[in-house]
Amino acid sequence: MDTRHLVAAVPAGLGPATPAAAYVSAQSAVDPYTLTTGRLVGTVAVLVALAGVIVGGLALARSAGRIGTGSGRRGALVALVAGLAGMVIGGLVVAAAEGGPGTGYGIVGGFAALAIGLIAAVLGWLALTRSRRTV
Repeated sequence: MDTRHLVAAVPAGLGPATPAAAYVSAQSAVDPYTLTTGRLVGTVAVLVALAGVIVGGLALARSAGRIGTGSGRRGALVALVAGLAGMVIGGLVVAAAEGGPGTGYGIVGGFAALAIGLIAAVLGWLALTRSRRTV
């Protein structure tokens, strides 16, 4: 059976009704294991923000006098900068994404980087203000 004749036999009312429907059908989902540029940048943003959370937690514990002998000021600054960098990169990924989750634009990683980066920035800020009081 030749499929070229079947495509020509489809009535006009059964195809995409509007250009928007044609655009949505053109956005096919990318394989979940395909590493696209958007997913890579989103993952890097999440990792930077996560490093900021870890360093911020350690700096907050150090400024409280629980670990180490320093004030935690350097770690607080690193956490603050890493959190802000994660948020900026994640925001750029979200702004550049042309589709939702599963399209390969990295929007899930971008939103995760925004949330985790905010946590890192808050931890860095808290550690920084606490280290200023103890010095």
